[in-house]
Amino acid sequence: MSRGKGSRGNGSQGKEQQPAQLKLKPAANGSVATLPMPDTVPPDASESTLFPDSGVRRRWLALLAIVALVLAGAAVYGVSAFQTAKTSQEAASPVDLSTAETLPAAPFVMFRNTAPGQGFGQAATVLLADPQGQRALSGHTCDRVYAASNLVSCLTTRNEIPTKFTATVYNTSLDAVESWDLGGIPSRTRISADGSLLASTVFVSGHSYATAGFSTETIIRGRDGTVHGNLEEFALISGGTQIKAADRNIWGVTFVPGQPDAFYATASSQGKIWLVQGSLKDKTLTVAAAGIECPSVSPDGTRIAYKKSVSGTLVGHRNIAVLDIASGTETVLGEQRDIDDQLEWLDATTVVYGVPRDETGQDSDIWSLAIDPASQPSLFIEHAWSPAVVRQ
Repeated sequence: MSRGKGSRGNGSQGKEQQPAQLKLKPAANGSVATLPMPDTVPPDASESTLFPDSGVRRRWLALLAIVALVLAGAAVYGVSAFQTAKTSQEAASPVDLSTAETLPAAPFVMFRNTAPGQGFGQAATVLLADPQGQRALSGHTCDRVYAASNLVSCLTTRNEIPTKFTATVYNTSLDAVESWDLGGIPSRTRISADGSLLASTVFVSGHSYATAGFSTETIIRGRDGTVHGNLEEFALISGGTQIKAADRNIWGVTFVPGQPDAFYATASSQGKIWLVQGSLKDKTLTVAAAGIECPSVSPDGTRIAYKKSVSGTLVGHRNIAVLDIASGTETVLGEQRDIDDQLEWLDATTVVYGVPRDETGQDSDIWSLAIDPASQPSLFIEHAWSPAVVRQ
């Protein structure tokens, strides 16, 4: 590189200084030798050129120091968090635990164990006949879990860099038989009664259905390998007119017993929510009612339990209600708390659901409620979330 006319520091005036020529010396064996270092540093490569302003150099050094401190702090935090989590998971649990080898042969309830200490976050089971009894840990951590008699659906957040979200299917021996990546934070999962269909919902953006601008991805898969696709790509129809708004979101799938093509779900757009009836064959979602969220079809297929929005929109209090499909009669139940979990049928006359113990949401309990409007909720399983009732 030439500095042009009027070079400084070499006593030369009016004459362009030529750069030093670096030549390759042949090696003794005829190959090209290593490029030799010049004996002197050309004025062009001086420190003053690399850092023409000492203030700039100081700022760069300060920035590098800050980056190093941040990285060191992150490393320390990561190690500390790992040790804290490890210590917490090794602590004694307040509930009676055992280790599961297989899914129970007798009717059971599967749920996410939220008891602090050993087994926290794992999918666990209790016998339906003894819900407060010993719970068997599956050895698999799940954010959301559901089960049929022959398989388990487990949605998981993997704390890696970057964070990953996966869905895994386990067989009756609790061995993984299939796994795939998810597009966001796990929210809901359901399996049809015969185990032939599996639905999963994740938050692609946001983390709550009451958050402005949230976006979901709900996909139904067949156990035969068929992927029925993202339900947002299905035609959403209300009163014979297709709703094409870009902010459509679908979640809370429930399958209809004995009807492999049919399901119900929640749809939303422009702040409104609807109960929709879906068809896998036609790829349609038809609005059946307004202000209804997270439906759950009863085992005999005659009723739908759901969360009823008092405002008819995404915001506001939700009551538990039951719809008789044949008559269209809706019954609002006696639960006064605002419920976030998707309901599950315990039997033909009772529903169960999770309720957080506090605002952190780390620990929760499963409650039961008879569908008689005079009934009050009762504690069903302590330290548990995301129930699935398997009647065999």
